[in-house]
Amino acid sequence: MIYRPGDRVRFETTGDDGWPLIRYGFVGGVSGNGGPVVVMLDGELSGDVVNRSELQPVTITNVELCLRGADLIDDPELRRGLVALWHAEADSAGLDVDELHPIGDGHRESADCWALAELMTADQRFVVRAVQLPHEPEVIRVRAEPHCP
Repeated sequence: MIYRPGDRVRFETTGDDGWPLIRYGFVGGVSGNGGPVVVMLDGELSGDVVNRSELQPVTITNVELCLRGADLIDDPELRRGLVALWHAEADSAGLDVDELHPIGDGHRESADCWALAELMTADQRFVVRAVQLPHEPEVIRVRAEPHCP
C-alpha cells in the first residue's frame, strides 16, 4: 500500500492490559522503499513510527467493534445500542456517516447474525451487522458490509 502524508489510517496494537487496541491517526511522513511510516495518532502530540504492514487505510468496512457478551445480540435493547456504539467508533475513525438508519430491534439474518442498520455513503449502500463469532461465541463483531440485494 502506498501511503501519503495526510492519509487517514488505522493501527491495531495491544494495550497495556493485553487486549487488542485500535488506534486512528494521519500519516505524517513516509520513508522511501517500503520503510516505516510516521503516524500522528489521535490524541498524541508526537508521531509514532509504524511498520507499513501494521497499517490499514480507514474505510467504512474496516471500522469494527469486537465486544464480549452474547447477550449483546440476544437482548433487543442491547442490540439497538450496538448501532450507537458502532456509529461512535466510525466517528472516532474520522468517517462521516450521516445517513445511518437503524432497523428497530434488528433483523435476524441467521442464527448468529443480525442486520442492525442501513447506511449510504459515497453512493453505496451498506448494512451494519452484528455477528456472533463461531470460534468465540462470547464475542460479537459489529461492522458495516456492502449491501447485497
